[in-house]
Amino acid sequence: MTEQLVGHPDDGAELVATVAGGWAVGSFTHKRVNRIYADRQAFLCELHLEYADGTVEVLGTGPDWQVSTDGPYRMAEWYDGEIYDARVTPEQQSWKPADVTRPKGDPVLSAAVGAPVRAHEVLRPVAQTVSPSGELVYDLGQNFAGVVRARIRGTAGQEVVFRHAEVLVDDELFTTSLRTAKATATYTCVDGAQEYSPRLSYMGFRYVGVTGIDAADLELEGVVLHSAVPETGEFACSDERLNALQSAIRWGGKSNFVDIPTDCPQRDEREGWTGDYAVFASTASYNFDMSRFLDKWLRDINAEQSRGGGIPMVVPRAGNPFPVVATAAWGDVCVLAPWAEYLARGDLGMLRRQYPTMRRFLKAAAWWASLFSVRPDRRRIWRFLFHFGDWTAPDTDVKGWLRRGRWVATAYLANSYGIVARIAELLGEHTDAVRYRRERERVIRAYRNVFTDGAGTLREEFQTGYVLPLAFGMTEGAETERMVDNLVRLIDEAGGHLQTGFTGTPFILFALSDSGRLDEAYRLLLQTGYPSWLYMVESGGTTIWERWDALRPDGTVNTADLQTGEDTGGMVSFNHYAAGAVGDWMYRRIAGLEPLEGGYRRFRVRPLPGGGLSWARGACARPTDGRRRRGGSRASGCC
Repeated sequence: MTEQLVGHPDDGAELVATVAGGWAVGSFTHKRVNRIYADRQAFLCELHLEYADGTVEVLGTGPDWQVSTDGPYRMAEWYDGEIYDARVTPEQQSWKPADVTRPKGDPVLSAAVGAPVRAHEVLRPVAQTVSPSGELVYDLGQNFAGVVRARIRGTAGQEVVFRHAEVLVDDELFTTSLRTAKATATYTCVDGAQEYSPRLSYMGFRYVGVTGIDAADLELEGVVLHSAVPETGEFACSDERLNALQSAIRWGGKSNFVDIPTDCPQRDEREGWTGDYAVFASTASYNFDMSRFLDKWLRDINAEQSRGGGIPMVVPRAGNPFPVVATAAWGDVCVLAPWAEYLARGDLGMLRRQYPTMRRFLKAAAWWASLFSVRPDRRRIWRFLFHFGDWTAPDTDVKGWLRRGRWVATAYLANSYGIVARIAELLGEHTDAVRYRRERERVIRAYRNVFTDGAGTLREEFQTGYVLPLAFGMTEGAETERMVDNLVRLIDEAGGHLQTGFTGTPFILFALSDSGRLDEAYRLLLQTGYPSWLYMVESGGTTIWERWDALRPDGTVNTADLQTGEDTGGMVSFNHYAAGAVGDWMYRRIAGLEPLEGGYRRFRVRPLPGGGLSWARGACARPTDGRRRRGGSRASGCC
């Protein structure tokens, strides 16, 4: 929405607002579901006028307002962009009394509590070329979420088209990965010098292709948009590749903190996938003050939790067909996100607000785990109803990822039991704390008895199956040694590469370093062949990719459909933050900075040097009130 107040009330001032579909009415999800929360665009406003004599007049929207549907914005949509005709003036528009409408259902109106989306950095092109097809191509040097800002010298009726893409292939914008999203802004000029920047849409991009204008008549830059999440954490070291990785992690976060934590900012999705944030939560809360942003989104999670305790895989659920049931990792966001923010900020209020949601979720998970099971161990192996499992693991396919769901879910359940037990103690819920610790031990025993030979070897081996129990403290003594030996063997058999998906990748380095295999952890972190973090960096990635092989070594983009394997523009994004959760290990083990109590009231500095690094440093601001950065102190670590 855009709005503008012109003049002074005594002079006949006008408030002009432009509304588009947005979350409520616009196209959403790759199925292009429309009119989810309302049947049409609408504008609700109260204008409070305070006069010099102290009186106040309230002007509210209603049938005495005028509305037009033929203004300069000819089209505006999240995925497709916008079309703007600068020649259209208010005097040329047709106006009529506004209709009165209402959204679907009976929603409760409340003040906005989330962090506002604002313009931040301005990026200027680092290169300008002409593609083989004749399109002007501007490289802004960084993948990000935002819009272009163009200064144009044009003539009336001249049409300038701006297309957006994350990568180039054969010097042309590659847009197949956008699927149905057009990600295009079209501007029709008036005479002379003018400036244009989209106001009712945003795109995820690094490259801009422009047609309809000569380069000499155009000055172009990129405006970075994201929610106001103050940057709080720092990390740097002697290896510039890791510094580039840290930059990609931060940009991936900022690009996807746009009102909600989206999975990606560019294609026909941009949804609030809960699993993506669950695994990234600790990394996010180190780098940014997520308190206000998360407070809003966690309220949405609470509101959308099912009566049975399930958490939607996407929040807001808008237009998403997945059933709302308890699902491992994705549902665990109700535990992992507030816990990470508490450790960083020390806000017990967020934990207290979320605690009922955590309890309902764990109750639902326990119910699904016990379904159709009689034996005590089997009643704690979480199989049903659905899990994404080892999602995006490079050593198998979708069926393989899902099939590993019971291992992943059971380990995540044990981990969440342990975290919620700690939260219960903090909140004075001591009976709950005892119960959750007891349940955690039962789940750990079930994992050991059902999935392993009892001595640390999985009956069915895969890397994530070893990573999670090691990282979640589910092993002890000789069992730990055998498990980490087996994990190292699987890494060696994969040519020194990780083979973990969304759920295992954030923890694989912890599983190694905290089990006495620090050298192997550094070797994995510094691996440059596919799949690896530094493969992304050395391939030119400035944000984290959704798939390890999003860009293949031969320079082609992997747009293979996940189900069929056909090259149809399937799931591929160059700006997904989930695999960037490795940042948490960099901060807590390389820089050695780890909170022991909420808000770093007590913290440990214990760097683990290795990998040929000659120095590393980290710092995280600790606000004094759990909300504001100003006035806080800093916790620092270095080696």
